Formats: sequence, C-alpha cells, structure tokens
Amino acid sequence: MARKTILVTGGSGFIGSHLCERLLKDDHDVICVDNFFTGSKDNIRHMTGRPNFELIRHDITWPLYAEVDAIYNLACPASPIHYQRDPVQTTKTCIIGAVNMLGIAKRLKIPILQASTSEVYGDPLEHPQTESYWGNVNPIGVRSCYDEGKRCAETLFFDYHRQLNTEIKVVRIFNTYGPRMRPDDGRVVSNFIVQALRGEDITIYGDGSQTRSFCYVADLIEGLIKMMDTPPEITGPVNLGNPGEFTMLELARLILEITGSKSRLVYQELPADDPVKRRPDITCARKLLGWEPTVQLREGLEKTICYFDAYLRGKHDAAIIV
Repeated sequence: MARKTILVTGGSGFIGSHLCERLLKDDHDVICVDNFFTGSKDNIRHMTGRPNFELIRHDITWPLYAEVDAIYNLACPASPIHYQRDPVQTTKTCIIGAVNMLGIAKRLKIPILQASTSEVYGDPLEHPQTESYWGNVNPIGVRSCYDEGKRCAETLFFDYHRQLNTEIKVVRIFNTYGPRMRPDDGRVVSNFIVQALRGEDITIYGDGSQTRSFCYVADLIEGLIKMMDTPPEITGPVNLGNPGEFTMLELARLILEITGSKSRLVYQELPADDPVKRRPDITCARKLLGWEPTVQLREGLEKTICYFDAYLRGKHDAAIIV
C-alpha cells in the first residue's frame, strides 16, 4: 500500500481518533484537524509527537489550505446534546465545512469521504432503512440542524461529483459506540454505562420499546477504510452499521448484567423527534465493500465498560490507549 498524506477533520473526536490511529498503523501520514468543540486532546495524546502525525486546531467553517492525498470529513458534533447546544454552528459545520473540504478535493483532484449519518432518514417509515429511502425528517425541529445539515452536505457532495467530477465517497453511519465516547455526550450507550457504573438511576426515555442498532467502533473504522479504497465510480451513499436490533430496555438490562450494577430503571418523556426505530440494511456494504460487523454487542459493551470504568477512576492513560 502506497504511503499517503491523509487529512481527517474531526480527528480528535470519538470516531476520528480511532480513524487517525488506524491510518497511522497503516503507515500513512495523518493531518488531524479539529476545533475541539466536542473532540479532546486526550483522545490523540498518545499519537502526538509521532513524525507522521500532525495536529491543526482549526474550524472547518473557515477555509483551510493543505496538500494531501485524501480527505475524511468527520467534523461535526454527533450527539443531540452537543449539536443542539449551538444549532447554527452545527448547520454551518455541515454545509460550509463541506464546501471548504470539497474545495480542497476539487483543487487537488483527490478522493473525499463524507461521514453522513442515519439521521438523514429521520423517524423512518421504512424499516430497515435502505440507501434508496428518502427519509422522514422534520425540517424545522430541534434535531434539524444536524439532520438537514447532513442531508444538504450529501447534496453538495453529489453536485460536486456530477458538476465538477470530484471523487466522492458518502457513508451513512448508524449508532456507533466504543472507547473514547464522551461520558456527557447524552447518547444511550454512554448514558447507561456511566449511570450503571456510578450506581445512579438509569434513565430510559419513553417506554423503552424504541430500538437502535449498535456498531462497535473498530468495525466502523474498517468500513470507512474499505469505502475510501473503492474505485472512483463507487460513490455511495452506503450504510455502515450493525443490523442487530435492540430495544432500550434490552440494552439497559445487558449493561446492568455486565457491570453488576444495582441501578434502578426510571422512565422519562421521549425527546422531540426521537426516532422510534433505527436499523440499517447493509446489503450495499456487503456487496460493494465486502464489509459487515464482526463484534457482537456484549463483546463491544464489555470493552466500552472497561474504558469508562478506567476513565471514571481517573486512569486516563489506561482508558485512552485501547
């Protein structure tokens, strides 16, 4: 494999840091770009100082000039708590950030991968969700800064491809979990684990019957790499996620079992526009990438719980290097 210089936006985030780590392992030069709105230097501290890793503090809503061979565009808060904290900035990151990154790809004639999201499907009326499904999204709701921002980013990517012949790769990432998630990100896996480890009540929104599919981060990274390595004519979008489907109650009870926690289950009102079901159809990923997840939920949760246990006990070195 030829050594490349690869730009990763959002590279200090949960998924981005794992991607940077994998690209370094594959002997590439990595430029990590992040404004640290939700990313953390702790996630990449063990990579800094390596000769083939460079960190740039930058907000991609502003132009960036770089000479690279490929771009992974992962920059954007991904949890509702964080992307709703500054919804205008979230929309700008999705759209203006995409324009800026596509500009680099167009100028250099290099491939660019867009980390889109299952949120483009909204609260889906089709189940499981295929890439041909157009979605059921509230364009003016509290989640629309992210949902519609990512949908517009996809539009930009495909228009750059059709109009300017830019080589694009678009993946739609479903719920992903694993080490380096933030304990305060408000997502269900981190919420349940942190509450269980602290012996706090486990908060279930709604009646717990709503479902999600959970993909372990190592599986997702493999899918991103495989997508980038496809021929130019493969643009996507391609769903990346684990088709296993679990209710919130099933997830909570499994986490209680693994942790041995005595936490109680408590119920609160379901947030606005929260999808009732979410499960990917990964037929395209299997066919085009030869990819499907291999890490089962229990195995992935055990690794994630070990991370959070170390993190909460202040053992950051053990927690970060996984």
